[in-house]
Amino acid sequence: MRREQEFIDDLYVRVDRLRGATETAVEDALAQGSTPMQARLERDITVAERSGLLAALNAVDGSLCFGRIDTSSGTAHHIGRLGLRADDAERTPVLVDWRAPVARPFYLATGHTPMGLRRRRHIGTDGRRVTELHDEILDLADTERTGHEDPTGDAVLLSALNSARTGRMSDIVQTIQADQDRIIRAPHRGVLVVEGGPGTGKTAVALHRAAYLLYEHRELLARRAVLIVGPNPAFLGYIGEVLPALGETGVLLATVGELFPGVRATAVDGPRAAAVKGGLAMAEALARAVADRQALPDPVLTIAHDREVLLLDDGLVRVARERTRAAKLPHNAAREHFEGYILNTLTDMVAERIGTDPFDGTNLLDPSDLTQIRDELADNPEVWSAIDRLWPVLTPQRLVADFLAAPEDHLSAEDADAVRRPVTRAWTPADVPLLDEAAELLGEDDRVVRARAERERAAQVSYAQGVLDMSYASRTYEFEDKEEGDPESSEVLSAHDIIDAERFAERQEEDDHRSAAERAAADRTWAFGHIVVDEAQELSPMAWRLLMRRSPTRAMTLVGDPAQTAEEGGVGSWSDILEPYVGDRWEHTRLGVNYRTPAEIMDLAAAVVRAQDPAFEPPESVRSTGERPWIRRVASGELSGAVGKAVAELTPSEGRLAVIAPRGLHRSLAARLPGVTAGAEPDLTHTVVLLDPRQAKGLEFDAVLVVEPGHYGTSDLYVALTRATQRLGILHTGDLPAGLSTT
Repeated sequence: MRREQEFIDDLYVRVDRLRGATETAVEDALAQGSTPMQARLERDITVAERSGLLAALNAVDGSLCFGRIDTSSGTAHHIGRLGLRADDAERTPVLVDWRAPVARPFYLATGHTPMGLRRRRHIGTDGRRVTELHDEILDLADTERTGHEDPTGDAVLLSALNSARTGRMSDIVQTIQADQDRIIRAPHRGVLVVEGGPGTGKTAVALHRAAYLLYEHRELLARRAVLIVGPNPAFLGYIGEVLPALGETGVLLATVGELFPGVRATAVDGPRAAAVKGGLAMAEALARAVADRQALPDPVLTIAHDREVLLLDDGLVRVARERTRAAKLPHNAAREHFEGYILNTLTDMVAERIGTDPFDGTNLLDPSDLTQIRDELADNPEVWSAIDRLWPVLTPQRLVADFLAAPEDHLSAEDADAVRRPVTRAWTPADVPLLDEAAELLGEDDRVVRARAERERAAQVSYAQGVLDMSYASRTYEFEDKEEGDPESSEVLSAHDIIDAERFAERQEEDDHRSAAERAAADRTWAFGHIVVDEAQELSPMAWRLLMRRSPTRAMTLVGDPAQTAEEGGVGSWSDILEPYVGDRWEHTRLGVNYRTPAEIMDLAAAVVRAQDPAFEPPESVRSTGERPWIRRVASGELSGAVGKAVAELTPSEGRLAVIAPRGLHRSLAARLPGVTAGAEPDLTHTVVLLDPRQAKGLEFDAVLVVEPGHYGTSDLYVALTRATQRLGILHTGDLPAGLSTT
């Protein structure tokens, strides 16, 4: 214990020194101010790299080192959340990153296959203080003992499983099991599907895989960023500290509803509306909606021009429209072509009227005359008004809002009734894939972007010129009392003498110090280096279209459990999700050990699913608490009071309790539960939290109270029953669902 404490003390001396040097490097780099382009690039790289290192050092402080391996050859390596090296010429490793190849035996070695190890040691710490050691002897011929031997090798794992929950997921870097390690370190290519029932650690495995890939492919993934997609904001808050604790901060965590920059999805759809919006038919419906906005005259458009009236009829516009569509460009990007066809058509019309010889019918106008006519038409507001009616510039928000306000033109009557909404209503998560689809269909007229950039650039140059003019005036005033020919006056240079407004504006441009993840969050077209999707079975086909656009290389890790599919629009089947995009080029693996849920609770939850699917096989629980779940029936008028009493009974002295109840009961229950947290983004660090079953996905609590289980579908009930690590209670007023009633 003393030797390990001495090592930890030396380690933190090194960390503190490194942190101080890193802070100084960042401050010095930022203090450089305006520099030449190359130096500015080098400065930005330094700031990004050093800021990332500083964030990692701060995140792992207090939990840096957790293990040690002693090899049969006599060498020893300490294992930690990130790697540190000595300052000597060889850069000798002092602490080995858990992701490094040399650390892998820490997770895989067994007495049967020791992988060259003599001993594996787990080091428990409280901040910077060593509190416990657990040694596993892997070489049975080794007779040296320390008094900290763990005969089964399970003490650290069971301690972690039985520890009180904090409302935040913790990393499992110290207790990664062999089957989990193989998934975490799987090669970075294509799509890997990780299936696992409740409590199998699939979310933790996915997050640790993201950390491992960032270690193995740092240059690529740091530049392209990693996206973690979760089912709801509460879940993202729950997992938000895992990757920073592993030394990784450059990752974007988001729900599908947050993947369209500038849109915040705050409204909620009913199940039917979400299912319709999530279906692939919506892609075709939106494409038809765009095509409908490429209108034809009914029957003719009149344009006043130069004391004449020009007529655009259906036939002329139809030709222009078909030629424009033949370019196969998105709607807004194609508008430039449509404008050209219409202007050419009108030019020919005017030229025929004013330039045709009345005797032989030949046109007497030359190319310069035609150009003049076209320019005059391009200056006519009525021409542009007509073009706007026939081929308007559209935004994704306006297109989708108009579509959902009047969907009957493109959907069946039943589906239209399900999704119809006012134009002014807030967006829902199911709307975001529609907005993304619309953005793909519409594209962007880059002339608008170029014009905006040119205006901004002109404004910057104008401002810079004003600054230089003021500098020149100041110089004139300062030396106006000097005698003519005074050398001091002639030799002093000002900014006006050595730089022009264009270059001065360039030097004042604001540097972008955002991380790749921050830039990705603001860019709808960003291509991520890797995407991790949790609860992947719940995503709709339209959501998958959005995500596949974000991953052109199809580098993805998908985790989930088809048995927990609750969303009506969820795809559920891995082959249905992936075959349209990658065919059969994906790998599937399964986690079959339940680390979270005690056997007594898992047996109850499995009975609910077996009532619908007799062949269902749940993951096998590794532990038993000896405490069976209880089920109580109460009168309907006594439910709120019974919930209050049950919460008092189940709330642990340390840890967290979740009350999982139908959304319609939340207001009345919250009134009886002082200090409870609830809502769309509840604070999971509170002792008691009130959730509906969908919000509980992926979360875990020391104790759970399930209220009115008969109001849930089988998948939702299965999720609700499997959130507890210790105790489970059930309250109901009506009949119990199948499976529970026979328990």
